[in-house]
Amino acid sequence: MSGENGWDQDLDPVVAEQVDYIVSAFAERGTNIGVVTSDRGVGYMYAEGHLVVREEHLGRVQQMLPQPCTAERITQGIMLVRMGEDPSCEQPSVADLLPMIDAELGEGIATPNQVLTAANGATRPCPATEPQEVYDDIEPSPSVDVAGDGTGVLIYVADTGLLDGAAAAHSWLNGVQGDPDPLPKPLADGTQPIPPYAGHGTFVAGVARCLAPQAEVYVANIFNVAGSALESDFVGKLDAALSLGVDIFNLSVVAPTRNSIPLQAFKVWLESVVPQYKGVVCIVAAGNSDSRLPEWPAAFPGTVSVGALAADWRSRADFSNYGGWVDVYAPGRDLVNAYATGTYTCKVPPYEGQQRKFYGMAKWNGTSFATPVVTGLIAARMSRTGENGRQAADALLADARAHAIPGVGAVLLPPRPKDSA
Repeated sequence: MSGENGWDQDLDPVVAEQVDYIVSAFAERGTNIGVVTSDRGVGYMYAEGHLVVREEHLGRVQQMLPQPCTAERITQGIMLVRMGEDPSCEQPSVADLLPMIDAELGEGIATPNQVLTAANGATRPCPATEPQEVYDDIEPSPSVDVAGDGTGVLIYVADTGLLDGAAAAHSWLNGVQGDPDPLPKPLADGTQPIPPYAGHGTFVAGVARCLAPQAEVYVANIFNVAGSALESDFVGKLDAALSLGVDIFNLSVVAPTRNSIPLQAFKVWLESVVPQYKGVVCIVAAGNSDSRLPEWPAAFPGTVSVGALAADWRSRADFSNYGGWVDVYAPGRDLVNAYATGTYTCKVPPYEGQQRKFYGMAKWNGTSFATPVVTGLIAARMSRTGENGRQAADALLADARAHAIPGVGAVLLPPRPKDSA
């Protein structure tokens, strides 16, 4: 797959390998992914043959397409158009069609069905680091807040699902539910391989539960294709989750977009659908590109965007995105929490090929893991004060701004172990 459209020649070899992993995984499911590069790395990734279209312009967009097409609703006012294949001619690329649609109807009327990846950034579609080994039976960090609560709060973690047995193996995950995050079958020698992105959702849920031990948590396996999903699938499942009575959406995902145009389906869901459910709040990872340029969906004003602090909790982690669009920073380096049991083979130089053995816990870095710190603190405050999600988030952000770190920004910190005694 690599090099088929020449995109790999424009990327750092490490990034190219990560992109190829995602593209190949979608191809196995019958979806052709296009890759557009930029001077920053990955410009954006999208599904060929798909367009996300505002419903009021659907007819005009369909008239401009060279092939017959079908349309289905993603969320209120937003349609997914699928172009059929004409065997008599070569199907045009979405990246080539969109400038023509922009010129005729205006930018943003039709956008790609873009690929979102768990805690990625514009240059690296992956967490900030690969998982790192820790000792067996190590405690989580941040530790379980024994004074915390979260009773009556429902957190929806849109991620990679829940590893089998994790809720039973780790006391702080007791009662957490979710879609399965399946591991591949063991090898002939009995080794259990752990693929990239496996355990991501379990780790995120574990961090949130350490700060809000009594909260209800559901871990959805939305990003089940190499840790990625299409915007249409992502928003459709968020839409359905609202009927569960969700208080807090934890979204550890980021996507660079075409011409930095916001994700249109998510925008409508966030601005038109979510407000129909009073008090719901979305906590979103800012991404790991070490960039001040906005990335989505964290850059939407209606979200709480979370950057990562370094291990000292006083400075910004060098991988974290930053800028005025990032609302708050929380610890995101050297976090320890629940993970898979088995062997992970590193994909990224200089550790490429190195095998790491895990026993149900790992150390991991990224804005992915700073995000559930904020989610857990909001949930704990909700149960303590009786505020809804939006109110609790606003109150915590006000306090975070009052204690902002110069040169970094507003910060939210979990209680130190001594503070929980």
